[in-house]
Order: sequence, then C-alpha cells, then structure tokens
Amino acid sequence: MKVYKLKFKQEINSDIDKVFNFFSNAENLAKITPKKLGFKILTPLPIKMKEGQLIDYTIKLIGKEIRWRTMITEYEPNVKFVDQQLKGPYSMWHHTHEFKEVDGKVEMTDTIYYVMPFGLLGRIVNYLIVRNDLNNIFKYRLKIINQLFDTN
Repeated sequence: MKVYKLKFKQEINSDIDKVFNFFSNAENLAKITPKKLGFKILTPLPIKMKEGQLIDYTIKLIGKEIRWRTMITEYEPNVKFVDQQLKGPYSMWHHTHEFKEVDGKVEMTDTIYYVMPFGLLGRIVNYLIVRNDLNNIFKYRLKIINQLFDTN
C-alpha cells in the first residue's frame, strides 16, 4: 500500500478568526471547489463543525457521481481541523487544515495523505491522473481564496 502526501501552503491577508470561520464552515467548500466536480453537500445544513461531525457529499469523477463521507476527527478552533474519509473514492484520505498567524496574516497549510484503491492499477491511475487533478484542485482553491480574501 503506497501512501501519497500532498502539502499546500498559502498566506491569506486577513485575521485568523475570519479565515478559520470561513474554512470550518462546510458550506464554503463548494465555493472553493472547481465546478466540474459537481460538489454537493448532502448533510442537512447548517453543519456544526466539531470533532465527530459526519459530512456527506457527492462529487463527480469521470462523469460519475461518487458519494463521499468524512468525519472531523480533530477540531481545535483557530488552530486546525482534520477530516478523514469514511467512505469515498480513496482507500484512505486524511486531510489536516492548519492555521497560524504570521506577521499579521494567516498561513494556512493543507496536508493530505491518501491511498489509491486497486493496488498497482491505482498507482498507475494516480501517476497519470489523480495527483495532477488534486494539484489542480488546490491551485484552483488558492486562486479563489486569493479573490475571496483579496490576498495578493
């Protein structure tokens, strides 16, 4: 089993309360996800972000709608939260969102560990498609976050 790691850092020109509140509001995930993924939250809104919170949603991959369920396994206001996949397209997905004030701005770090299903075939699909798609999703997020927070 091959565990892949992605790490993205972004500096956001805002205060930590505003930034953390934005990212810990699950409804905002649709705003920072590329439209082609057809992201939809299935869990009734509003969602109270806390440890143990389950969030169900769908995304489209290769034109097929996939159900995804995550659980918030750690939640520390203005510091970090972790979502882990319970059901979805990966054999394992662990996403840590960390927030830190640095020189009057917020440094946000996303660290993702994931495992592809289907053994060797999954590794090939990751190499050819998935890793690039995930990088593009986070590049898109960076751009949208910059627009939302006027960060340049």
